[in-house]
Amino acid sequence: MIKDFAFRDRYSPEDLRRIVEILRNPDGGCPWDIEQTHASIRKNFIEETYEACDAIDRKDDEALCEELGDVLLQVLFHARIAEERGAFNLDDVADGEVKKLVYRHPHVFSDVTVSGSDEVLSNWDVLKKAEKKQKDLSDELEAVPAAFPALMRGEKLSKRAIKAGALSSSLSETVEDCESAFRTWKANPENPSSLGELLLSLTRAAYLADVDAEEALSFASDRFTQKYTHKNLNTEKENTHEQG
Repeated sequence: MIKDFAFRDRYSPEDLRRIVEILRNPDGGCPWDIEQTHASIRKNFIEETYEACDAIDRKDDEALCEELGDVLLQVLFHARIAEERGAFNLDDVADGEVKKLVYRHPHVFSDVTVSGSDEVLSNWDVLKKAEKKQKDLSDELEAVPAAFPALMRGEKLSKRAIKAGALSSSLSETVEDCESAFRTWKANPENPSSLGELLLSLTRAAYLADVDAEEALSFASDRFTQKYTHKNLNTEKENTHEQG
């Protein structure tokens, strides 16, 4: 019985999968869940992923456990929607992922030897390109998802272009490019295109400096937010009053 789900001490991943099937069932399921499509819950997927990342940043295991459950629900939900229209199911998702991991870890599942993590990543890139049939830089750039956050996408594009030799791998030269892009934008600050070029050049510099541009801006935003919290503003006012 469906009501049995309300009286268990502990549940399994298979129970969660079954819950999704019940919620999506036109005969007795949830009207809201039944109406959803891949597109309608796309934003939910993004939000749940960011909330999991936030829990990681806060080193909050309890929150991370909860948020990973929400992410898992999204995976199961999308897999169920796809299964209902005959596209694929959760077993296909797992099958594809296992095959990918085995293929990209020949140093674990085959007789390939590696010297360390750097060689693992290098081999991963080579195997991924072969798997995706990426023959040139154009194929590699087109494979970067347009749905990525802009800074992340810019850094990914820059990384691939640098590795292909299409852009300089010199940090000092890239910093000069950033300065040039800044001067161009400064001459016409209302031009979004020149500002975009400046931001793109900064993501390239971030990659070469081994700094994650997305994380760097996120941390700076955190510091900015903290600076203007009520607590800090009140402390600042008190210090000013004491000095007066």
